[in-house]
Amino acid sequence: MVASPDTLGIRQVSEETGLSIDTLRWYEREGLLPLVERNAGGQRRYPPGALRFIRLVQALRRTGMPVAEVRQFIEAGGGELAHHPERMALLERQCGAIEQRLAELQDDLAVVRAKIATYRRLIARGLDCEDELSPDLVDQVRADGLLTGLLPPSAPSQGPAASLRVVGGEGVLRQR
Repeated sequence: MVASPDTLGIRQVSEETGLSIDTLRWYEREGLLPLVERNAGGQRRYPPGALRFIRLVQALRRTGMPVAEVRQFIEAGGGELAHHPERMALLERQCGAIEQRLAELQDDLAVVRAKIATYRRLIARGLDCEDELSPDLVDQVRADGLLTGLLPPSAPSQGPAASLRVVGGEGVLRQR
């Protein structure tokens, strides 16, 4: 197949997409890049529209779409109107999966941010997250809101037989 003069070489496509040359070759072998042409010397040549298509394939793969489904999406192409509903269904299903993952990541981000805030407060009080706290210090730390919901209300009044050890920013009540 003779490539047109406005095509891109594999190195250019690699630089534009951030994919390695080996990954581009793998995508082609797996049937994920149907737009690849060859020049008279057998070198890969990509039409200008291939970059947009490769970015779509990258996005689908980065967001967890299995190779088989990406291939199914590609095979359902070819510009035939009859295949649009199948392609749309695949994209809509992936969109739902991405939205679900984003919600999970937002929840995880909130947990990590809360942990960072707890560590900052502990550090500001000169406490190591592995320190054992005396009952009077438990009251102070609780008053600062560091251990909200982590200790039973009776923790400070447990007396000298109990201590609090902060492990990873979490209060762990220990009986002596």
